[in-house]
Amino acid sequence: MAKPMHPTPMLDELEKGPWPSFVSGLKRLAKEKDYAVDILGHLEHSYKTRRGYWKGGTVSVFGYGGGIIPRFTEIKDDKGKPLFPDAAEFHTLRVMPPPGMHYDTGTLRKFCDIWERHGSGLIAFHGQSGDIMFQGATSENVQKAFDEINEMGFDLGGAGPAVRTSMSCVGHARCEQSCYDEARAHRAVINTFLDDIHRPALPYKFKFKFSGCGNDCMNSIQRADMAVIGTWRDNIQTDEALAKKWFAKHGMNELVNDVVARCPTKAIQVKAIKDLRKDAHLSSVALDASQALEIDNKDCVRCVHCINVMTGALAPGKDRGASILVGGKRTLKIGDLMGTMVIPFMKLDTDEDREKLVELAQRAIDFFAENALEHERTGEMIERIGLVNFLEGVGIDVDANMIATPRTNPYVRIDDWEGEVAKGEARKKAAA
Repeated sequence: MAKPMHPTPMLDELEKGPWPSFVSGLKRLAKEKDYAVDILGHLEHSYKTRRGYWKGGTVSVFGYGGGIIPRFTEIKDDKGKPLFPDAAEFHTLRVMPPPGMHYDTGTLRKFCDIWERHGSGLIAFHGQSGDIMFQGATSENVQKAFDEINEMGFDLGGAGPAVRTSMSCVGHARCEQSCYDEARAHRAVINTFLDDIHRPALPYKFKFKFSGCGNDCMNSIQRADMAVIGTWRDNIQTDEALAKKWFAKHGMNELVNDVVARCPTKAIQVKAIKDLRKDAHLSSVALDASQALEIDNKDCVRCVHCINVMTGALAPGKDRGASILVGGKRTLKIGDLMGTMVIPFMKLDTDEDREKLVELAQRAIDFFAENALEHERTGEMIERIGLVNFLEGVGIDVDANMIATPRTNPYVRIDDWEGEVAKGEARKKAAA
């Protein structure tokens, strides 16, 4: 039996809502673990005082410079001893998940058994870093837990100023919208940068995320320094039988309101079959005997919304690959940034294709390491030095599809583009 529980009136309130509470889980663990009893007491004290009491330090395992998040208590009694001694250390192991986050139940049970023996019993699938978060262990038990996890074939993830753990969607394994093999691309990249994950040596963190289509289930555009987003460059595929079946069930109102009106570039129209055009960039599919859906693929931005609504009737094109975006991140120095398109389309079907992705990633990380300021993300570096300088640094030619912010004025003359560039250069020289 564990020692008596600390009073936790504020935590008890969190169990009264309609949803499952982490407090209930901790209380179950506390029936057998003194560690969990003191964790609850520690947390209740934080709630009362409205302060956090965990400080960092240095905790690691042999051969690694990162992957463990150290936490030592700052709640002490009058003699300087921890007020909650059994929870004086609460370190977290970040462990890399498999691409696509595939597990069998035997693996999950082994994880649970290991963490019951060596840690608090709390596991998060997954943290915002993408890692499996084994939360709560003493310094003494960190190495023991890692050794058993490593024996299962799992490795520590990234922490600190390093390449971080990558994430990829289930994609090719189960999703019919997938436009490339996310797991293969994920493994190719992450196996290349294992040393950069385990031994922090960058100005700040660098994240890869892999999403198989424009749905971006990994939130990579908002959260990854390099986002790999599945796309296609030919026409949307159509299936007439499934389109007619969908239309018979859902009708014109749903088609207009949920498909046509929600296309961000107004690329979709409902037309009489006799009025359909024959251009190569158009996709069309009959809905009944007289009406059809027409898609202008020149205007399509591959957002996948129409395909989500009419799955099967509409599908991604056959010429599939990925777009590469850089610079996404959450708030830091200059606020949230979404990724900027730097490679509009890259094939990722073969090992040679994926090697090109790895080479691009290596150039981006090398440039980041040499040019970013301390505690500055890739997106902030690009904002500071300019996108053109970044593109030159990583060896990418400027392309009209490289968009950070869509322009608000569509009237841009390009008939004398080279002449205007020459005038600009002349003005720079004169000013100098």
